Amino acid sequence: MGTYNEEAAIGKVLSDIEDVTDGKAEVVCVDGSSDRTPEIAREHGATVVTQRPQGYGVAVRAAILEPDRPIVVTTDCDDTYPMEQLPEFLELINDGYDVVSGDRLYHGADAMPAFNRFGNHAFAAIASVLMGTRVHDTTTGMRAYRRDVVESIEWTENTGLSAELLVRPLMRGYDVREHPIEYRERAGETKLDPIQGGAAIAKSIVKVCLEERFR
Repeated sequence: MGTYNEEAAIGKVLSDIEDVTDGKAEVVCVDGSSDRTPEIAREHGATVVTQRPQGYGVAVRAAILEPDRPIVVTTDCDDTYPMEQLPEFLELINDGYDVVSGDRLYHGADAMPAFNRFGNHAFAAIASVLMGTRVHDTTTGMRAYRRDVVESIEWTENTGLSAELLVRPLMRGYDVREHPIEYRERAGETKLDPIQGGAAIAKSIVKVCLEERFR
């Protein structure tokens, strides 16, 4: 997880992870917070890597490369993602998938603001056209990866890293599965401006798809 001022939710998220994994998960938070987020994370046994705030992608990229485990899972720290479904993701990886990507839109994502929901459908449509492969949710924060996948690709995007983490493996022939998840209303305040952030994500999707198409 990349964490930034999520003291309202981080404790619950980490407790949920501990419950569903029987405390066997290694949790890494790459943190640039000015609130109690890192203290709470350490209290729950997480490894906290302190980093000057540089954006979503910089933090998450550092987080996914930090642990030395055969399976790496990403999630957001705002309690929007169902940690109780983590075992389903791990089972699918063990069944042979390289990447398992949580599809928030499958069940409608009613807890998501309408503008964000529209934007996510638009991102998926753009990516599907450019890749020639139908995808449903390009910017989900909940995914599981085989370690060799995250190590074999050079990740370049910042705001658009969540889309890049799906697009590049798909276009390189990895076995990717989108898996329906329930999406909840976030705890705490959102940090992403929907207009500027949305434009940056759309630009990243186009850039990454074209780079992969012509690599």
